[in-house]
Amino acid sequence: MNLKITAFAWEDASSLVRLLNDEYANSYEFIPYAVDKLLKEIEERNLTILVAKRDSEVLGCIALHAGHHGEHIEWLASSKGVHQQVVEEMLVSEAEKRVAGSTISVRVDAESPKMRFWIERGYKAEDGFYHMVARLDGVKPLPPVPDGTIIRSLKPNEERALIETVNKGYGWERLREGFIAEWKAEHPPFDESWIHVAELGGKIVSAVGSRPDTEYNKFYKAKRGYLGPAVTLPEYRGRNLASALTRRAMNFLYEKGMDSVALHTAEQNTPSVTLLKKLGFEVKHVWKFMHKNIVK
Repeated sequence: MNLKITAFAWEDASSLVRLLNDEYANSYEFIPYAVDKLLKEIEERNLTILVAKRDSEVLGCIALHAGHHGEHIEWLASSKGVHQQVVEEMLVSEAEKRVAGSTISVRVDAESPKMRFWIERGYKAEDGFYHMVARLDGVKPLPPVPDGTIIRSLKPNEERALIETVNKGYGWERLREGFIAEWKAEHPPFDESWIHVAELGGKIVSAVGSRPDTEYNKFYKAKRGYLGPAVTLPEYRGRNLASALTRRAMNFLYEKGMDSVALHTAEQNTPSVTLLKKLGFEVKHVWKFMHKNIVK
């Protein structure tokens, strides 16, 4: 088969949309791509896209992303048929050659038959990723916090202070200046009041962001909210701040007309998973991160 691996070109976009929508059609809560959505994702996430072509026909594609947690395969899709495995193996091999570091990872549905494909290529499941959902059926009391703690919404002039707290809490650059304006544009009616903070001594020490689960709501005609993970400065942990802010965010979303709320968290983050289950969250789906050491 006369197959070549080339860099993505804009004229390939419609073929990639077809491949991705076919590949992931039965995946958990999959929302189909359109060309504009695909191009936006490629640009915003600075994805490296490789395309498998036979003459001018696009038979497969793979996306690579280099981020804080290393180099990661975002998606792999190919046309169904006798050459599917050959196409996918060529794409994965070429992607691995592009890895600058010593490891690469891919996220796979825990129940997916594709797990075998990755295992046979030297990938090992080392950690998991949960999608957790809770029903919202009323306003409930906040867990107690230390005296002097102020639980409130973010003020319009506090973006920089929030970013400093979040990035210090994570230990890496999770947020950048201007993210609030982006969320306002992408997730109306989001504004600063949707961000919930704990203040001690005039300082923001913990935060939880909430917003509408915009794409999901539009496609599934739902009323679901979404929570970003809670973050607390290391010296203020163990004071129930994350629990109180998460409950406040859940109450806020209920009052905004949401009937459920979703979030993502790491399977190995036992304190977070335990906290969330106490607040009514259940694990709805599990992905596994498969890792491979790259030999140069």
